[in-house]
Amino acid sequence: MRTLTLFVLLLVVHAVSAQQGHRPWEEYLHEVMTMEDDGTVDWEDLYDQLCDLEQHPLDLNRATREQLEEIPFLSAQQVEEIVAYQYRYGPLKSLAELMMVKSLDYNCRRLLSWFVFVGEPDERRRWPSWKDIAKYGKNELTATCRLPLYRRKGDRNGYLGYPYRHWLRYQFSCRDNLKIGLVGAQDAGEPFFAHRNKTGYDYYSYYLQLWHLGRVETAALGKYRIGWGMGLTVNNGFSLGKLSMLQNLGRAANTLKAHASRSSDFLQGLAATITLGKHLKLTSFLSYRPADATLNKDGTVSSIVTTGYHRTESEMEKKGNLHQVAIGGSVRYSANGLHLGVNGVWTHLDRPLSPNTSVLYRQHYPQGQNFTNLSADYTYATPRFSFSGETAVCQNGGLATINSISLQLTDGFSLLALQRFYSYRYTALYARSFSEGGYTRNESGLYLGLTWQPSPRWHWMVYGDYAYFPWARYQVSQSSHAWDCLSQLSYSHREWKLSARYRLRHRQRDNDQKDALVGRTEHRARLTLDCQTDAGWSSKTQADGSAVNSAGWQYGFMISQTAGYTYKWLRLNGGIGYFHTDNYDTRVSLYELGPLYTYAISQFQGEGIRCWLMARAALGHRLSLTAKYGMTQYFDRSQIGSGLQTINGSGQAEFDVQLRWVF
Repeated sequence: MRTLTLFVLLLVVHAVSAQQGHRPWEEYLHEVMTMEDDGTVDWEDLYDQLCDLEQHPLDLNRATREQLEEIPFLSAQQVEEIVAYQYRYGPLKSLAELMMVKSLDYNCRRLLSWFVFVGEPDERRRWPSWKDIAKYGKNELTATCRLPLYRRKGDRNGYLGYPYRHWLRYQFSCRDNLKIGLVGAQDAGEPFFAHRNKTGYDYYSYYLQLWHLGRVETAALGKYRIGWGMGLTVNNGFSLGKLSMLQNLGRAANTLKAHASRSSDFLQGLAATITLGKHLKLTSFLSYRPADATLNKDGTVSSIVTTGYHRTESEMEKKGNLHQVAIGGSVRYSANGLHLGVNGVWTHLDRPLSPNTSVLYRQHYPQGQNFTNLSADYTYATPRFSFSGETAVCQNGGLATINSISLQLTDGFSLLALQRFYSYRYTALYARSFSEGGYTRNESGLYLGLTWQPSPRWHWMVYGDYAYFPWARYQVSQSSHAWDCLSQLSYSHREWKLSARYRLRHRQRDNDQKDALVGRTEHRARLTLDCQTDAGWSSKTQADGSAVNSAGWQYGFMISQTAGYTYKWLRLNGGIGYFHTDNYDTRVSLYELGPLYTYAISQFQGEGIRCWLMARAALGHRLSLTAKYGMTQYFDRSQIGSGLQTINGSGQAEFDVQLRWVF
């Protein structure tokens, strides 16, 4: 009865209210994320990157190919056609000219308009004078704090700091020539100006990036992120999920950008891309950085820790236990749609990696102090066809290769095929590429997908992926395989949009006796109804369902509604959702709007309700204030969490506040 009542309530809310809601690019993220993408560091970094790009859009008349490749929803064909159009017809006069780029449909041009603009043609790639920097420079100061309206066990005894999470971000930028900034961040429970954090925040990121400085196309000093080819040697930017891979048709990317987010995945030092000739570029980097590590009794490294948490004595003891030196270079040739690259990375650790290899699945984990990776990446792209790939080898002879072919058969129909082979002996500390298992080792597979847009109203995306794991993995003591298939259909009419998604996954793992493999089949479905009006109202009603068969069937579902309104200087948003799942395997997720540079998505299990309300007000032309209240109430428990995260109660609430000053 409770479920039926809540469902009727959500339909009523949908009929009478709405939200200005997600900006189109936030909606894009929501559409291409799957359960495995939710809350991962990759997507948090991508969200931060897109937030920053929205606030500081690219001038299309000055942007390099590499800068265009940082926009995740552009395919290799689209990037190639944009560059070719500018080469043939000269600088753009307005964004309307993008209609002449045939591979860019209406939705893609609409998304692109949030991140690019057209500047004056006579200022193309000109380094500004100090007078111009002072005149056109833009300062941005953002302060954000989360106040928990609950107490955890560790807040009373266990955590070294107070329960508040806060961060500060300052950035100065001048057009697309100069960016300099500082980020300080503190997780809840970490000491502030205390313990080993004598300088205040637990985490700092500082960066300087320059563009169009003579032959130096771009240079970064401080903390930065780099990615080459398909990510087999180095990619600490982000890797795309299976559904978003269809959006950009499996293209390769070569990026160098400042690290302005709060994640712990970065390089630190100096990097630069230099133009050697009309078609030849050199990118090189030098990095020295500390990293968290769990040590063995003999002082060697058992594992590298990437959580970034330093809330307890044991977590603080792991801080900076390991230091990494990395040197790398890439020489790239580009001409007439052909792009070739030769890449190399050498890494030295001041303590040897020595994981516990008595456990079968860890026998081929990275070991030692020195690691070398060499690769060749290759792309050939035309407006209708592209082929991209990378083949890499490591110091012990382990091989990895990934290759993709995409065909744009018509303006609304495209096909993608992607093959990968990662030897279980391949080791690369900075690699991140397309995979089912989450690592660029011990996997081979084939991915096939298509997108079809028979008319502006209909859009269909479907993929199938098969992966084989020749060596043991966590909870799998022998070779195994996995299937993953997804279909998503969308229909739009005026201000309405209806989309439906169904996903089927099958994996194998050990049985209780660990003498055979058993299958685990997972079904997930999502139905979404959007409505947006010119008056500033819009709404989203969403239903999620899950069913997992592993020694019996378990089920879960969630019904959610977001609502809000935007009028001139004020923006109001809110949402409510009811969830009911049998266990963790059938968990559901909910994406929420949050303050700027704050990725807000949560996963739920059990039975309960989630609601939130956010207000964003412009206090003049330069100052804005955002406040958000969120609450989760469980109906099936009197205690939330475990260990030091335990909350004695059935509900938890938090309050976020952000102040942003642009001057």
